[in-house]
Amino acid sequence: MNDKPIEHSYSMVRQALCERLAENKPGYIQMLTGPRQVGKTTLLHEIEKDSRWQAIYANADTAAAALPNWWEHLSDQARLAAANGRVVLLVDEVQYLPDWGLRVKAAFDDFKRRKVPVRIVLSGSSSLTLGKGAKETMAGRFERLFLSHWPAAELSRQFGLSAQEAVRTYVAQGAFPGSIGFRKDFRRWTDYVRHSIVEPAVGRDLLALELVRKPALLRQLLAIAAGHPAEIVALHKLRGELTDAGALETIAHYLHLLEQSYLVAALPKYSARAHRRRAAPPKLVVLSPAIVRAVGVLDQEELLPKGERWGRMVENACIAFAWNAGQEVCYWREEPWEVDFITSGAWGSWAVEVKTGSFGQGELRGLLEFCSRHRDIRPLLLCDREQVRRTEPLPVQALSWEDYLLTGPPA
Repeated sequence: MNDKPIEHSYSMVRQALCERLAENKPGYIQMLTGPRQVGKTTLLHEIEKDSRWQAIYANADTAAAALPNWWEHLSDQARLAAANGRVVLLVDEVQYLPDWGLRVKAAFDDFKRRKVPVRIVLSGSSSLTLGKGAKETMAGRFERLFLSHWPAAELSRQFGLSAQEAVRTYVAQGAFPGSIGFRKDFRRWTDYVRHSIVEPAVGRDLLALELVRKPALLRQLLAIAAGHPAEIVALHKLRGELTDAGALETIAHYLHLLEQSYLVAALPKYSARAHRRRAAPPKLVVLSPAIVRAVGVLDQEELLPKGERWGRMVENACIAFAWNAGQEVCYWREEPWEVDFITSGAWGSWAVEVKTGSFGQGELRGLLEFCSRHRDIRPLLLCDREQVRRTEPLPVQALSWEDYLLTGPPA
């Protein structure tokens, strides 16, 4: 297995944050964002214990943080401590601090003007409020670090799982670190994902921090996405499946909110023309496979690696892995052809078809047609490991989906 961590993984983000805090030049505010329960608080506590600096940790999602002048007392504490050397001020769940952008900006500017050696690290689970506050009040003052849903390789690295076990766990149950100890107890694992991850992400991050006039509609959209992983679903069809009627614009907006909360991505159709991308139905991808299992309708028996449902789980996992790694992801369909997903970014440009079980060359016609039209995009077939050798006569590069989920596409 390739031991190099994937970008946005826990290991890579931890290394980047430590390097930035150790720099001698005046630092920017470090803004750590990402889904719930991926290790942001754990990472802040690791920074807190580092002997290279004095650290002050505070959580804005507490009763104490709601008291008047809480932030002012905290910044004063950091200022006084800085008389003895560099201080790192760590503020967790900062989105719950009222007017956090203005308050942090004022403190940062004051530290900089007085040349007080205080570095500020903020964390939050919602890019909705964090992104808005940062752009509106702290332009030019912050750097963003995104800690994504864990990939299979990080699961193996941190928990000592074999590569194969890590990949199978990732596809079937996702990779939330707090749930790994429950992975063999399906009922307990489901309760953890639903009540410690999904419900806070919806009930607190979305409904409390963003105006949602139809919360039942938002929850139904999440349930439908979990029931249709890696499927192209027209918005009018979604409206037909929902018990709470909503305008197409509202549905599209709520899908955007789910993406901003790192729950579901609505992939656009690949097209050189922007209006055609907007008009096409999205492909719904659940950004952690755990949510498919916990919110969807899969039971314990459907963990078995067989059948169409398993194929959908594998395809969803491969797409989610690319999205979480920071690649731009879309799909392509032009009857009668279709490509599962197209990625561009640090990994290069790839058109990817995912196959589980046996398949025929005719099932790759969409991939070949797309790449004949777009010769700057390389074709890639992801299939079961035992099927890779069968693809040697085909004009496509093949890789097992297990290896893809560990290391990404070929170099």
